[in-house]
Amino acid sequence: MARPRTITDERLLEAAREVFLEQGVSATTSAIARRAEVSEGTLFKRFSTKEELFEAAMGLHDYGLWRAELLAQVGQGEVRRNLERAALAQIAEAKRLFPHLTAVFARGYSPEHNPLLRRLDDPVRHDADAIARYLREETALGRVRPHDSDVAALGVVGATGQYIHREHLLPCEPGREAIDAGRFVRGLFDMLWPGLRP
Repeated sequence: MARPRTITDERLLEAAREVFLEQGVSATTSAIARRAEVSEGTLFKRFSTKEELFEAAMGLHDYGLWRAELLAQVGQGEVRRNLERAALAQIAEAKRLFPHLTAVFARGYSPEHNPLLRRLDDPVRHDADAIARYLREETALGRVRPHDSDVAALGVVGATGQYIHREHLLPCEPGREAIDAGRFVRGLFDMLWPGLRP
């Protein structure tokens, strides 16, 4: 009869997350096992590779839920409000994952040197694709003025990415006022909406 598990998956992932955030993706499985107070064998019974453990611990596949929510809003509500809610949700998800992503990029930005990037499948491109699809579908319904949806989507994703980088990665410099997400998103769409409004 097999021994019962002495540590939950949640506690094991919590220990792995702590070690990865402290030491980066180069952290050893032995360090993680020590933190979790289990054997390395226990780790590898639940996760076949260190990369699989890293992805699960960092919650990297939990990003992008806002995309489906945006696409479900086609033809419903106010387009600008739908876009604003999507941008706020994107910022909230990215803010939660940003410390974890820095550990991913510590291995480099090239998929040849950092195979995790291939498995993450370019989330920024998927962000832009979702916004562009939403805009194209709203344009077809006459709820948005004809425009280049790909360019508009890249503008939104680029601006939100820069906001996330500025406000959540870099410490606030003395004398510089932080910009909260609501102010940023309202200001962004104050500029963009006149070009999209039907």
